Amino acid sequence: MRKKGTKSNISRKLQRQRDIVGYLFLAPNLIGFIIFMLIPFLYAFYISFFNWDGITEMQFTGLRNYVKLITNEGFRISFVNTLYYTLLNVPLIIIFGLGLALAVNTITKCKALFRTVFFLPNIVTVVSIVIVWQAFYHPVYGPLTMILKALGVENTPQWISDPKWSMICIIIMSIWINAGYYMIIFLAALNNVPESYYEAAEIDGAGKISRFFNITLPMISPSMFFAIIIAIINSFKVFDQVALLTQGGPGRSTNVLVYYVYQQSFKYYKFGEASAAAFILFALILIITVIQYSMQEKWVID
Repeated sequence: MRKKGTKSNISRKLQRQRDIVGYLFLAPNLIGFIIFMLIPFLYAFYISFFNWDGITEMQFTGLRNYVKLITNEGFRISFVNTLYYTLLNVPLIIIFGLGLALAVNTITKCKALFRTVFFLPNIVTVVSIVIVWQAFYHPVYGPLTMILKALGVENTPQWISDPKWSMICIIIMSIWINAGYYMIIFLAALNNVPESYYEAAEIDGAGKISRFFNITLPMISPSMFFAIIIAIINSFKVFDQVALLTQGGPGRSTNVLVYYVYQQSFKYYKFGEASAAAFILFALILIITVIQYSMQEKWVID
């Protein structure tokens, strides 16, 4: 009995030592998460119930900031612009990302080179990309305008200076930047589809379109689900392209929610309203993500 008790005590000590070592490895990430994410998150939520300019004394206002935002025209415009951007950007970027993945997957030579070329815009700094696209969208000397004029179009759009085209321009640039990232996700999924499925379908007389819809799409549905969630979250968080290319203009045609939060915080110093707007955005993303997860069993194949 003593020997069994001694062995159990030793095993418990060894297990505790392993647990301590594991917690020590987790500690740097956990401490960083608490300091740089959890505490600012909770403090921002606390600030959302106050009227504060960052200097004077904080004044408790309760839910007034949230109510004020709902009736605020600028917030409503930013909300609608964000929805417009998301509804256009998400389907297009998924289609382009999947199209690139299918094209690269069929290449037999220099596949790594094509993967690198298409993924490169995702790792280049947004500032340098915006400089290039500003020249591309120039209403007089831009390549796009000159091509249209060469084709006989007289009244060419003003692109980012035109409220009708400014958001479209940002969406096109965003797709160019991020399509390579989603291409990598879909390439990984396509490489996991067994070739035997395609061979059996081809023997049965299934064409390329039939194989795509009946084999490829169902087999990559988990990756598709992940890509759609990430695309929606990133679309609601769009900021860099707007801040650097249009600054929310012309007018307020490209003023999205995150840029609205930025303006309220660092331009007008309304930190309470900015925090409230940020948490409304957080709640919106959370609700959409929960709805997506609840629906995944209907179309995601494990």
